Amino acid sequence: MNEPFLIAAVQASPIFLDRAATVEKACSLIAEAGARGARLAVFPEGFIPAYPLWCWFIPAGETHALRDLYAELLDQSVTVPGEATGRLCAAARDAGVAVAIGINERNAEASGTTLYNSLLYIDAEGRILGSHRKLVPTAGERLVHGQGDGSTLAVYDLPIGRLGGLICWENYMPLARYALYSWGVQIYAAPTWDRGEPWLSTLRHIAKEGRAYVIGCCTAMRRSDVPDRYAFKEKYLPQTEWLNPGDSAIVDPDGKFLVEPVRNREEILYAEVDPKRLSGPRWQLDVAGHYGRPDVFELTVRRDSRPMVRVVEGAGKPEVEA
Repeated sequence: MNEPFLIAAVQASPIFLDRAATVEKACSLIAEAGARGARLAVFPEGFIPAYPLWCWFIPAGETHALRDLYAELLDQSVTVPGEATGRLCAAARDAGVAVAIGINERNAEASGTTLYNSLLYIDAEGRILGSHRKLVPTAGERLVHGQGDGSTLAVYDLPIGRLGGLICWENYMPLARYALYSWGVQIYAAPTWDRGEPWLSTLRHIAKEGRAYVIGCCTAMRRSDVPDRYAFKEKYLPQTEWLNPGDSAIVDPDGKFLVEPVRNREEILYAEVDPKRLSGPRWQLDVAGHYGRPDVFELTVRRDSRPMVRVVEGAGKPEVEA
């Protein structure tokens, strides 16, 4: 790419715990971004079928309520690949837009009943590039999500640049960030449920440190977006209009806002990327290049998968992972 191009942060609310309806909404938003000329659209953390916000409000000892919500979330979550990803891929292909979208992902390779907080990558030709599983669920999220492994940590080469990212507070993991920097990330997706300070300062720091365009994308969710049929809504949720105001933003490689944080509304944020700035700012600072000291510091990233089961079919036969 030699010409400037648009990237987009899709600040939206899912159709709460309804996979089909949320996928339909996501496909419509992908089409809208494509019609505006965006080459990449980033969606919030856990967008399909919804971020499990109840984990911050329901006490851990309320097991019956937590079980019921988990069962519904699991039922409406995403298998990769599957019908939902097929629809998203078709939407990306039709719009000519690469997509990074937060999902709740089933561990289809094993029990099928553990969930991961994942970031699904799709290219503009509608192909799944990968699904990154959040390495460490934060605090209350541990009641919902399992831990991912290093096999899903990656950066992808696209015609517009090298795309990678981390989910919410993974971005506070210095070694995880450094791994992406060392693989040359240029466009950095940071889907989240977080907002305000110091999160917004974190986005700016990552952009400056990695000399990358950073797309921070969060759900803008009203209390009314949670259906009244959920008992936890009345019992535990605060009596406020906006459960999350959003605060999505886009930052340039000098750590400056290209799009200031947007609050209290659903909106697609657009910013122009100058291809020269994907590399030029690293003349001053390249933390995985001339500003690194491999003679002093060394990072080892274990990217092998950790299967739940290894099946040996017979003497002398290769192992089969499951």
